[in-house]
Amino acid sequence: MGGAFSGSSYTAPAEVPTKWFPDFEANLPSLENKVFCITGCTSGTGYVAARTAARKGAHVVMLNRQSGRAEAAEKALKEEVPNAKVTQVECDLQDLNSVQAAASKLKSMFGSSGVDVLCNNAGVMALADQATKDGYDVQMQTNHLSHFLLTKELYPLLQKAASERGEARIVQHSSGARKFPNTDLEAKYLGKNGGDLGGNGNSMFFGGARWERYHQTKLANAVFTKELDTRLRAANSKVKACCAAPGLAATNLQVTTSQDDGFHAPWIMRFGQSGEDGTMPLLQCCAGSVESGDFFEPEGMGNIKGPPTKIAPEPLWTKPESGKILWEESEKACGAFKVE
Repeated sequence: MGGAFSGSSYTAPAEVPTKWFPDFEANLPSLENKVFCITGCTSGTGYVAARTAARKGAHVVMLNRQSGRAEAAEKALKEEVPNAKVTQVECDLQDLNSVQAAASKLKSMFGSSGVDVLCNNAGVMALADQATKDGYDVQMQTNHLSHFLLTKELYPLLQKAASERGEARIVQHSSGARKFPNTDLEAKYLGKNGGDLGGNGNSMFFGGARWERYHQTKLANAVFTKELDTRLRAANSKVKACCAAPGLAATNLQVTTSQDDGFHAPWIMRFGQSGEDGTMPLLQCCAGSVESGDFFEPEGMGNIKGPPTKIAPEPLWTKPESGKILWEESEKACGAFKVE
């Protein structure tokens, strides 16, 4: 695992051999004639999901903030999958206007064909207590609020695909951090309180305000899935809502957190799995056999590594009051979202 663990900072993802992913990918169905929109796919699980969808024949839309990394990821994907249909659309999840603009572009591109899968993959972890330009916590806006807005705006395109091809999917990417600490979803984390949510405390065992804010965002991903599933079923929709967690996957997520002074326990990555293996639950939700409301994460070693398995609903993210808080606060930020 080399220099990634040297000193106090984590400078590169741990080098963990891939174990299960090749067989898993081989068994996924063809995705010909499907449109996959994926956020945060410059590296890690998002890039693996985009590459896999491209290999399986989907038209992949990479939703990333404009950067050299985004350009390099698009170039790499086209080189790895020469015949792939790949489109890059600028989408900065820390700017609600950018998300709205991306949604408008997607509507113009896919209004007639629809979108089969919206994979809300992007995320940041344990960043400093700061506000976005919109006033929300940088973690909550990136990990949930902007995805709520994107889902709301693209819902008609998902309905279109479901009507024409039998189903469509909205997939959230949560984390084992949804369970730690064992606290309910709180409205204040969803409101315009960025920069005033506890400060920058952290501990080597993922405690402190940085990690509480991260916990709230990852819990929000699961609560959103549950509440969205409830509303989709009530509307007899053919659109499915699913959620995944990657376990302990070695990606740039930990690197970014370390650079922001939020990750001081790189030793834990010795127990993790590769980014490819960590993408399996996400891809199961996007392309495997699922029912609406399903949650997949690794099956082994405390759900931190192994092939994807469906888990039972957990009390922390299935409470009706949490769903009510999430929907009301998200609508305050993003506008009304009526599931029909």
